[in-house]
Amino acid sequence: MFEERITFNPKQCGGHPCIRGMRIRVVDLLEMLGEGVSVDEILADFPDLEREDIQACLKFAARRSDIIRLAA
Repeated sequence: MFEERITFNPKQCGGHPCIRGMRIRVVDLLEMLGEGVSVDEILADFPDLEREDIQACLKFAARRSDIIRLAA
C-alpha cells in the first residue's frame, strides 16, 4: 500500500521520503501527527493530500521502526 504513495528522489527534498512525488515530506506529516494535529486539519492545510497518504506515512514509519540494528 505505502509503496505507491511514498517516493524517494535524490533531487527532491534532499532524498527524504515524500508523498507521491510532491514536496511534502513523510517526516513533516509524522511530526504534525505527533504534535497532536488531527488528520482532518492536515488534509485541510494540504488539499493535495489524501487520507490514504497519511495512512501510508504511518505504515512506512512502522516498517522503518522494525529494522534490526546490530550494536558493535
